[in-house]
Amino acid sequence: MNNVNQVAVWMDHASAHLIENPLNEIENVVVYSKLTHQERENAVERGEKKLHNTEQHEELAFYKKIGDLIRDYKEVLLFGPTEAKTELLNLLRTDHTFSDIKFTVQNTDKMTGNQEQAFVREYFKKTLNKK
Repeated sequence: MNNVNQVAVWMDHASAHLIENPLNEIENVVVYSKLTHQERENAVERGEKKLHNTEQHEELAFYKKIGDLIRDYKEVLLFGPTEAKTELLNLLRTDHTFSDIKFTVQNTDKMTGNQEQAFVREYFKKTLNKK
C-alpha cells in the first residue's frame, strides 16, 4: 500500500478499514480488534477490573497495528462514527514517528464499503483541487 502518499482510515472500536487512494483505484485493508463479544463476556465473569485491563490492552494493540500500517504515508484521513479515530490520533501524536504526517479527523455515520470508498475519493479529490 505504500506507493501512494494518502490513506484514509474508517474506524470504530471493533474494526478499521484502511483505504488507499490513488484516485483511480482503491485498495482496502481491514484490521479487527481482538476484543470480541465472547472475550468481553469472559472478562466480565472474572470481574470488572479484569474487563477494563483487557479492554485497554486490546485497544492499544489495535491502535498500534493501525499505526504500523499508516506510518509511511504523508497524509491520513481518520473518519468514522465513534471516538476511536480521536483516541488513535491522540496516541499517535505522542510518537515522534508520526510527526511529519498530516492528519485530518472527520465524523461520519456508519458506512457501507462503497460509501467509504466514495467518501475517500471525494475527500482526496477536494484536497487535490485545493493544492
